Amino acid sequence: MRVRIALDVICVHSYLGYTRFTRVAERLRAEGRQLAVEFLPFELAPGAGTEGEPLLPVLERVFGAQAVQQTLQFARQLTAEGLELHYERAVATGTFEAHRLIARAARQGLAEPMVERLFRAHFTDGLHIGDPATLTRLADEIGVTPDSPGAAQAKRDAETERLRAELVRVRRLGVTGVPVFFIDGVRQLTGSQSEAALAAALREAAGTGNGF
Repeated sequence: MRVRIALDVICVHSYLGYTRFTRVAERLRAEGRQLAVEFLPFELAPGAGTEGEPLLPVLERVFGAQAVQQTLQFARQLTAEGLELHYERAVATGTFEAHRLIARAARQGLAEPMVERLFRAHFTDGLHIGDPATLTRLADEIGVTPDSPGAAQAKRDAETERLRAELVRVRRLGVTGVPVFFIDGVRQLTGSQSEAALAAALREAAGTGNGF
């Protein structure tokens, strides 16, 4: 089975949905089923800078004080899901370079752990995931090797254009919010679906009604 997941690593609903998906995927793989996961890039804030600002003041400035309170309340609720969210130290940033890192990790077969680490870096550790030095450190943790030092600027420019084109293509698929799960053979699922809903969709894709 192939599952493509559109997400952004600064989106809490993407983090929740992906965490639930990984739990289902682990059970699936433990039974010997083959599951290929691909990631589709999506930017919550297209073109946002990577200077890095404390997230909560940005939320208040853009959406108002009530949005901050709702965000903190939601974070408390997610402790029941095993997620540890520290918005008081989270950093608002653009995620273009983070998506570039995910694409590089995918070429090395490490996209899934790289995505999880980026989520945790942003939401739990309060790291600035738009900062190149931080991304390099996180890549090293996962074992994602860098491009060769002598790589031509033309190659990096080509990668940039491919990522920009993919961001456009994903929006043209009708993705206006994330996460979105595209599971081959079944309808797409939008939002932080429950484990039960994700399992049911994967059962349908596998052509079986049991095994989860």
